[in-house]
Amino acid sequence: MPQIPSDIDIAQSAHICHIREIAAKLNIEEDDLEYYGRYKAKLPLTLQKRDPDGKLILVTAMSPTRYGEGKTTMTIGLVDGLANIGKKAVAVLREPSLGPVFGVKGGAAGGGYAQVIPMEDINLHFTGDFSAIEKANNLLSALIDNNIQNKHHSLNIDPRSVLWKRVMDMNDRSLRQIIIGIGGKANGIMREDGFNITPASEIMAILCLSSDLEDLKKRIGNIYIGQTFDGKPIFARDIKAVGAMTVLLKDAIKPNLVQTLEGNPAILHGGPFASIAQGTNTVIATRTGLSLADYAVTEAGFGADLGAEKFLHIKCVSAGLKPDAVVVVATVRALKHHGGVSKDNLLSEDIQAVVDGFSNLEKHIENIKKFGINPVIVINAFPADTPSELEKVKELCSTMGVKAVVSTAFSDGGRGSAELAQAVVESIEKDENHFKPLYNPDDSIEYKIMTIAQQIYGADDVEYTAKAKSQLALINKLGFNAFPVCMVKTPLSFSDDEKKIGRPTGFKVTVREFEYAAGAGFVIPLLGDVMRMPGLPSVPSAEYIDINDDGKIVGLF
Repeated sequence: MPQIPSDIDIAQSAHICHIREIAAKLNIEEDDLEYYGRYKAKLPLTLQKRDPDGKLILVTAMSPTRYGEGKTTMTIGLVDGLANIGKKAVAVLREPSLGPVFGVKGGAAGGGYAQVIPMEDINLHFTGDFSAIEKANNLLSALIDNNIQNKHHSLNIDPRSVLWKRVMDMNDRSLRQIIIGIGGKANGIMREDGFNITPASEIMAILCLSSDLEDLKKRIGNIYIGQTFDGKPIFARDIKAVGAMTVLLKDAIKPNLVQTLEGNPAILHGGPFASIAQGTNTVIATRTGLSLADYAVTEAGFGADLGAEKFLHIKCVSAGLKPDAVVVVATVRALKHHGGVSKDNLLSEDIQAVVDGFSNLEKHIENIKKFGINPVIVINAFPADTPSELEKVKELCSTMGVKAVVSTAFSDGGRGSAELAQAVVESIEKDENHFKPLYNPDDSIEYKIMTIAQQIYGADDVEYTAKAKSQLALINKLGFNAFPVCMVKTPLSFSDDEKKIGRPTGFKVTVREFEYAAGAGFVIPLLGDVMRMPGLPSVPSAEYIDINDDGKIVGLF
């Protein structure tokens, strides 16, 4: 097989259309575009319908490995594949975070010949949405500390109760736990604080769940900050932060229009991680895509036990959306990993390891079916995959009543995903998928957690630390018990132990503590030791990124 150029070389050598040409494919008037150069544009909120007509396709995956399974690549490939068979489709994706770009994972604009472009812009700052989210988040932090410091304009906030943290869009482990206000009274009240990465900010979650500017303001006002010395809850609206924070987000709330390598439209908006947040793009972008195209293809981060579960229980329920089809991405390499094959042997044919590792994909298929949807499986083809291995995956999927299709979108673009596109269209036209959540809003927080732990993860039971039990009492006292839950755990396993690969059984999960996202409208149980501020690897990708004298960026992937 010939060597495929690097992602950035492919992106930089591609023909790129003026963004008005892409907008015309969605019947968007040029006057509706807010240009960010020639190849990016903001879209007005008025393009979204409350009850859009398009078909919603969710792309999720089996439990990922550290090598990457190509979920975004398959999502973009499916959009190009739909266009290849004559369908009007749009990709609706998240924006990349600079943390992974400069860390170990790299960018998030797809790969090979299934990318969104301009790749460099999308991965580096883009239209400034993340910066606006940072500023709004940190303005609230500044207002909180100013209120604590100012005795003449004080809400009597107990500094020890403040839960709100600052954020920045960078991996920086040194900022996880810090002390602020040192150096005397003029520098504020000394207290413990810390930074989260921007995709973990509640402002990001709020932006992604808001339906319009009014809803955004309401949700910002509902942010729970902490409490007074006499136990009264304090919200962002009490500190009069809502107006200024919303002003900072006035442009960030508008979706961004770009294009695939094949000139098909893509809307990128929002970027919460799925391991520590809801892991999907904005409601506004999704509704806009469904309003403008016959098919809107979106993705949810990591495996279906995280991204898809949160997409369905949080985003769909909150926004009144329902997926018409679900695609689960699998790779032979990941199946062999979950079958116990070591990293050094993943490229060798091993049919038995594929069979053993299928237990992981099997569980994800079962889980999607529990929501009333029969998924389509896409096998993201890699050069080392053998025909026997690919056929074995198809055979195993067939025994579960689901269709598996091989995609070569990475090397062949939309042509390589035409079969997948046809399978998804056929799945939708059968009209047999009828989404239903696994729990109701009125169920207790404990019931919601137990439902996900047992039905989605396969756990026997849920245990709570003393700290978690105390916080659970506060959740009920504050009236947050009607919220859905946004589980925080490792993406590498169904359990809260990343070493338990495949389909583990006979395990319990432990809720070690809770966080509250009252503005976003969900409660966050933390399982295991998951960092909300990652660190850089020993050799970060940042060491290879550069720009030459002609302004050409190199080393980005």
